[in-house]
Amino acid sequence: MKARIKWVENRTFVGESGSGHKLVLGTAFGPEGSTPGPSPMELVLIGTGGCSAYDVVHILEKGREAVQDCVVELDAERAESEPKVFTRIHMHFVVTGRGLEHAKVKRAIDLSIEKYCSASAMLAKTAAITHDFEVIDIGK
Repeated sequence: MKARIKWVENRTFVGESGSGHKLVLGTAFGPEGSTPGPSPMELVLIGTGGCSAYDVVHILEKGREAVQDCVVELDAERAESEPKVFTRIHMHFVVTGRGLEHAKVKRAIDLSIEKYCSASAMLAKTAAITHDFEVIDIGK
């Protein structure tokens, strides 16, 4: 896996993945404090949610569950001193589908966080990771 980061100006950077996707990232700069995109640590958190959501959908689909949507809301805290690593991450999953079994959704989430999601496995070295979920049934 490869990536490239190019400094544009001030605290603005453009990241390019090895697969050719680009995104703007940066942190607040100047008196107005505007941000050109997510900060690098926000991207780490977003990536963790994406990694786990991917796993959950994949596991449910393999189990022939009629999953229609999966949202992960993350809330995190970072250390006050450098390096400001994540110290706590809570992941709230909202899984929508037809006749989804709570036990299967719970199992998919647990498997993702405890076994398959590389990002949460790395972050668990410094952060207490907790999770919960809700299932929204859109009927038959």
